[in-house]
Amino acid sequence: MNKKLFIVLVIWAGALLLGSSATAQKFIHPGIDQTREDLEYLKKLVSAGKQPWKNAFDSLKGKTNLAYVVKPHAHVLRGPYGRPNIGGDDLSKSADLAYNCALLWYLTDDKRYADKAIEVINAWSPVLWDFDYNDAKLLAGWTGHQFCNAAEILRCTNSGWQPQDQERFSNMLMNVYYPLMRYYFPQANGNWDGAIIHSILAIAIFTDNREMFDNAIDHFLHGPVNGSLFKYIYPSGQCQESMRDQAHVQLGLGEFAGAAQIAFTQGVDLFSIAGNRIALGFEYTAQFLMGETPHSYGQISERAKTLRDDYEYVYRHYTALGVDVPYTKLAADSIRAKATRSVLTAVRAPSGKKVSRQGAPQPSPIAFPAGAMEKAVAKVPGNAVRVLAGESIQEALDQAAGRNGWVVAAAGLHKLPGTLKIPSGVTLSGEGLQTVLFLDPAAGVREAMVNAAGDLHDVTICDLVVEGAADPDPGSDPNSRRSFRSTANRGGIMFLGQSEGAMKNIRFSNLTVRNCTYNGVFVSGAEKVKVTGCDLSENGSSVVPGPRLQHNLLLTHCSEVVVKDCRLVTSPHGSGVVLAHCSNALVESCEVARNAYYGILITESANIRITGNLVEGNDCSGVMAEFLSRGSENITVANNLIHYNNGFGVEAYAVRNLKSEKNAYAGNGKTAGQEKISSEKKIVMP
Repeated sequence: MNKKLFIVLVIWAGALLLGSSATAQKFIHPGIDQTREDLEYLKKLVSAGKQPWKNAFDSLKGKTNLAYVVKPHAHVLRGPYGRPNIGGDDLSKSADLAYNCALLWYLTDDKRYADKAIEVINAWSPVLWDFDYNDAKLLAGWTGHQFCNAAEILRCTNSGWQPQDQERFSNMLMNVYYPLMRYYFPQANGNWDGAIIHSILAIAIFTDNREMFDNAIDHFLHGPVNGSLFKYIYPSGQCQESMRDQAHVQLGLGEFAGAAQIAFTQGVDLFSIAGNRIALGFEYTAQFLMGETPHSYGQISERAKTLRDDYEYVYRHYTALGVDVPYTKLAADSIRAKATRSVLTAVRAPSGKKVSRQGAPQPSPIAFPAGAMEKAVAKVPGNAVRVLAGESIQEALDQAAGRNGWVVAAAGLHKLPGTLKIPSGVTLSGEGLQTVLFLDPAAGVREAMVNAAGDLHDVTICDLVVEGAADPDPGSDPNSRRSFRSTANRGGIMFLGQSEGAMKNIRFSNLTVRNCTYNGVFVSGAEKVKVTGCDLSENGSSVVPGPRLQHNLLLTHCSEVVVKDCRLVTSPHGSGVVLAHCSNALVESCEVARNAYYGILITESANIRITGNLVEGNDCSGVMAEFLSRGSENITVANNLIHYNNGFGVEAYAVRNLKSEKNAYAGNGKTAGQEKISSEKKIVMP
């Protein structure tokens, strides 16, 4: 309870800081990575020979080649992994050189550096027409903020950069860079939108475009698919690309932190939001790179574990604010001797404010961890029937039916030749994460499991994984195999009764159901349904009957329902959990996050309690009680952490006796109050 209270307080503090950004104010110039005060303070440190800044300065001077020949291109092409690469390296080297030279100009007053930075920018500005090929947006995101930082320093000093050349540079930003990036690209891995946001913020400041700046901040907070901070860094600190490789994870973290650095320069604090979520992501990844293995949903990748130069600013920023980031510090310490500009641009002028120690950022304890564990949680009786991979689970279930028998699917990949028909009076268990049930696509059927009879009763499914993807191998890039990219119609568990209360005593415990394009778990017409400690993720895509109709967990015409300690996340076109025509239901202590529709959707239901949940980063409202015909009644939404959803925190129409109380809100969209509770019988339409 103390951890939950701490998270609430930190979220509120983050909301207050973010809300104090005074977005109507004019931009500070120079004001991208650093302000003039920061640069002056850095100059004093270097002049005084203070370390590590003096070494970084000397190294930067040593590697900066003033004889570099700039080779601008009208058309820059960069394919996947740099193949083909026409002008991409020239552009990257030029942007890097321009920023290095502009910074050295500020620190040394040596006009040669200013002249070189001007030469680089002036060479590209009238020549570059467009970007093309696979990595076009990514390359623009990588280079745009570097060019803008250089230009900002040149424009705000006595560099000799002429007004007409500044205008040409602005034209390049607004006619080449911005049109390419303005729609973002959240369908790619999240490092893409991190880089795009990073550069759009820089362009907005250089061109004094507040609307553009605010749009990028909004995308940072609310972008869909993989596009926002909350899509990229989970409440545990795990990142969207943690299963891919650690080079891309560090790239993504660095780009989001770089965007936050720019925003902070302009008085918008994106670092402290959601319990210092950026710090949590850095700590999780640095912990792994430093030799420890944190809990991961999916196998955390051992690929590309070399430390990148992305830690210095994050370490300095959080330390200055009293936040402990021990693993980030270890990473920064490990690479500082080889670093140059990153050490210098991490410098902020002292604020003079008293710093209070906050400790290290903590993962959310809500529903963490959830799903199938490394080992089975349930205690298996001695007379359980054990089924090895390749043997028939269906035969074992039929033999155990009606006598409360146990069937244990052993660790391994169980390729189901057809849909499992679950009889009454059985427990189907696995041996944890290593027990994977996979429906053979050649079977030509949709669900992995269905009820054998309409009066299904006394059934437990626990301690196993139902894999809904068309291939159980996640590959090296799980994003390329996510369910929203699949056209196959594949479901997880579907138990359908023919009338309310036809089925009874249905239990799911420490179960993982993932990657189903249809519903993950769909139960209709059951009494006494209990879903505890489950991980239902990436279920509910756009296959027939269509988007927003299938979800991670769909319960209809059910009563006496408990959904507790579950992770209900990342439905690509649906909600985390839907209660439709249900009564006497409790959703408690669940993580309901990153879903493309609502977090929790309540339709025409009665006596529903939503309490103690973390509801974040959903693309519509966090909790929605919609009206269709008669409406819902007796709905309580209390003591939840509901933040950074793109809709309201809580939205409700024509609910009779709705109580929304003691919820912690931050960063939800639509209104300052972050709630819309209306008595009107409004039917939500697309």
